[in-house]
Amino acid sequence: MCDSKKCFKCEVDKPLSEFYKHKMMADGHLNKCKDCARSDVRQNRDKNLDYYREYDKQRANNPNRVLSRLQYAESEDGKKSQSDAQKRWIERNLIKRAAQTMIANYLRTRKHLVKENCESCGIAGVRLEKHHNDYSKPLEVRFLCCKCHSAWHKENGEGLNG
Repeated sequence: MCDSKKCFKCEVDKPLSEFYKHKMMADGHLNKCKDCARSDVRQNRDKNLDYYREYDKQRANNPNRVLSRLQYAESEDGKKSQSDAQKRWIERNLIKRAAQTMIANYLRTRKHLVKENCESCGIAGVRLEKHHNDYSKPLEVRFLCCKCHSAWHKENGEGLNG
Protein backbone atom coordinates (compact mmCIF):
# COMPACT_ATOMS: atom_id res chain seq x y z
CA MET A 1 0.00 0.00 0.00
CA CYS A 2 1.18 3.51 -0.86
CA ASP A 3 2.19 5.81 2.00
CA SER A 4 1.91 9.01 -0.06
CA LYS A 5 -0.63 10.64 -2.33
CA LYS A 6 -0.90 13.53 -4.78
CA CYS A 7 -3.33 16.31 -3.86
CA PHE A 8 -5.65 17.09 -6.78
CA LYS A 9 -5.74 20.82 -5.86
CA CYS A 10 -2.11 21.75 -5.23
CA GLU A 11 -0.75 18.71 -7.13
CA VAL A 12 1.93 18.07 -4.51
CA ASP A 13 2.89 14.55 -3.45
CA LYS A 14 2.40 14.34 0.33
CA PRO A 15 2.37 11.60 2.97
CA LEU A 16 -1.07 10.13 3.80
CA SER A 17 -0.93 11.80 7.21
CA GLU A 18 -1.41 15.10 5.32
CA PHE A 19 -4.85 13.97 4.08
CA TYR A 20 -8.07 13.69 6.09
CA LYS A 21 -9.49 10.18 6.42
CA HIS A 22 -12.49 9.42 4.22
CA LYS A 23 -13.82 5.87 4.30
CA MET A 24 -15.58 6.19 0.91
CA MET A 25 -12.30 6.76 -0.95
CA ALA A 26 -10.38 3.75 -2.30
CA ASP A 27 -7.33 4.40 -0.09
CA GLY A 28 -9.39 5.70 2.85
CA HIS A 29 -8.22 9.30 2.51
CA LEU A 30 -9.63 12.43 0.87
CA ASN A 31 -8.08 13.42 -2.48
CA LYS A 32 -7.41 16.96 -1.22
CA CYS A 33 -4.62 17.61 1.32
CA LYS A 34 -5.40 19.10 4.73
CA ASP A 35 -3.90 22.47 3.78
CA CYS A 36 -6.07 22.76 0.65
CA ALA A 37 -9.16 21.53 2.52
CA ARG A 38 -8.66 24.15 5.24
CA SER A 39 -8.08 26.84 2.62
CA ASP A 40 -11.32 25.89 0.85
CA VAL A 41 -13.24 26.02 4.13
CA ARG A 42 -11.82 29.48 4.92
CA GLN A 43 -12.68 30.78 1.44
CA ASN A 44 -16.21 29.39 1.66
CA ARG A 45 -16.74 30.98 5.08
CA ASP A 46 -15.44 34.35 3.84
CA LYS A 47 -17.67 34.16 0.76
CA ASN A 48 -20.78 33.32 2.85
CA LEU A 49 -19.90 35.25 6.01
CA ASP A 50 -23.41 36.56 6.74
CA TYR A 51 -24.86 33.04 6.57
CA TYR A 52 -22.20 31.58 8.87
CA ARG A 53 -22.47 34.42 11.38
CA GLU A 54 -26.22 33.81 11.64
CA TYR A 55 -25.63 30.06 11.87
CA ASP A 56 -23.04 30.54 14.62
CA LYS A 57 -25.41 32.84 16.52
CA GLN A 58 -28.26 30.30 16.33
CA ARG A 59 -25.94 27.45 17.34
CA ALA A 60 -24.57 29.40 20.30
CA ASN A 61 -28.14 29.91 21.57
CA ASN A 62 -28.96 26.18 21.66
CA PRO A 63 -30.04 25.41 25.24
CA ASN A 64 -27.46 22.65 25.67
CA ARG A 65 -24.64 24.99 24.59
CA VAL A 66 -25.87 27.81 26.84
CA LEU A 67 -26.01 25.39 29.78
CA SER A 68 -22.52 24.05 28.98
CA ARG A 69 -21.08 27.58 28.90
CA LEU A 70 -22.72 28.45 32.22
CA GLN A 71 -21.45 25.25 33.82
CA TYR A 72 -17.94 25.87 32.50
CA ALA A 73 -18.00 29.48 33.75
CA GLU A 74 -18.86 28.21 37.25
CA SER A 75 -16.16 25.50 37.22
CA GLU A 76 -12.65 26.06 38.59
CA ASP A 77 -11.19 25.82 35.07
CA GLY A 78 -13.72 28.35 33.78
CA LYS A 79 -13.02 30.81 36.59
CA LYS A 80 -9.26 30.46 36.05
CA SER A 81 -9.66 30.94 32.30
CA GLN A 82 -11.76 34.09 32.83
CA SER A 83 -9.27 35.45 35.34
CA ASP A 84 -6.33 34.76 33.02
CA ALA A 85 -8.11 36.39 30.07
CA GLN A 86 -8.91 39.44 32.18
CA LYS A 87 -5.26 39.75 33.27
CA ARG A 88 -4.06 39.48 29.66
CA TRP A 89 -6.55 42.16 28.56
CA ILE A 90 -5.39 44.49 31.33
CA GLU A 91 -1.73 43.95 30.36
CA ARG A 92 -2.53 44.80 26.72
CA ASN A 93 -4.76 47.79 27.58
CA LEU A 94 -3.13 49.64 30.46
CA ILE A 95 -4.32 53.09 29.35
CA LYS A 96 -7.90 51.92 28.81
CA ARG A 97 -7.93 50.15 32.17
CA ALA A 98 -6.61 53.25 33.94
CA ALA A 99 -9.33 55.38 32.29
CA GLN A 100 -12.04 52.89 33.26
CA THR A 101 -10.86 52.78 36.86
CA MET A 102 -10.59 56.56 37.05
CA ILE A 103 -14.12 57.20 35.74
CA ALA A 104 -15.58 54.45 37.97
CA ASN A 105 -13.96 55.99 41.06
CA TYR A 106 -15.02 59.48 40.00
CA LEU A 107 -18.64 58.46 39.47
CA ARG A 108 -18.74 56.46 42.71
CA THR A 109 -17.93 59.61 44.70
CA ARG A 110 -20.17 61.90 42.62
CA LYS A 111 -23.35 59.87 42.15
CA HIS A 112 -25.31 62.89 40.90
CA LEU A 113 -23.26 62.83 37.67
CA VAL A 114 -24.54 59.40 36.66
CA LYS A 115 -26.85 59.68 33.67
CA GLU A 116 -30.23 57.97 33.47
CA ASN A 117 -30.83 58.23 29.70
CA CYS A 118 -28.77 57.03 26.74
CA GLU A 119 -27.10 60.06 25.14
CA SER A 120 -27.77 58.65 21.67
CA CYS A 121 -31.33 57.26 21.67
CA GLY A 122 -32.63 58.69 24.96
CA ILE A 123 -33.87 55.36 26.35
CA ALA A 124 -34.23 55.27 30.15
CA GLY A 125 -34.37 52.44 32.66
CA VAL A 126 -31.58 50.36 31.13
CA ARG A 127 -27.99 49.81 32.20
CA LEU A 128 -25.82 52.44 30.53
CA GLU A 129 -22.25 51.83 29.43
CA LYS A 130 -19.53 54.44 29.64
CA HIS A 131 -17.84 55.11 26.28
CA HIS A 132 -14.49 56.88 26.00
CA ASN A 133 -13.81 58.64 22.71
CA ASP A 134 -10.29 59.38 23.91
CA TYR A 135 -8.64 57.35 26.69
CA SER A 136 -6.17 60.15 27.37
CA LYS A 137 -9.18 62.11 28.71
CA PRO A 138 -10.49 59.52 31.17
CA LEU A 139 -13.19 61.71 32.73
CA GLU A 140 -14.81 62.53 29.37
CA VAL A 141 -17.30 59.75 28.75
CA ARG A 142 -20.59 59.31 26.93
CA PHE A 143 -23.36 57.26 28.55
CA LEU A 144 -24.78 54.87 25.97
CA CYS A 145 -27.17 51.92 26.13
CA CYS A 146 -25.74 48.58 25.01
CA LYS A 147 -27.31 48.80 21.53
CA CYS A 148 -26.05 52.33 20.86
CA HIS A 149 -22.60 51.47 22.22
CA SER A 150 -22.35 48.42 19.91
CA ALA A 151 -23.63 50.47 16.98
CA TRP A 152 -21.02 53.17 17.65
CA HIS A 153 -18.22 50.58 17.54
CA LYS A 154 -19.63 48.94 14.41
CA GLU A 155 -19.65 52.31 12.64
CA ASN A 156 -16.34 53.61 14.01
CA GLY A 157 -14.30 50.43 14.41
CA GLU A 158 -12.46 48.97 17.37
CA GLY A 159 -14.61 46.36 19.10
CA LEU A 160 -16.02 46.83 22.58
CA ASN A 161 -13.32 44.60 24.06
CA GLY A 162 -10.53 46.01 21.92
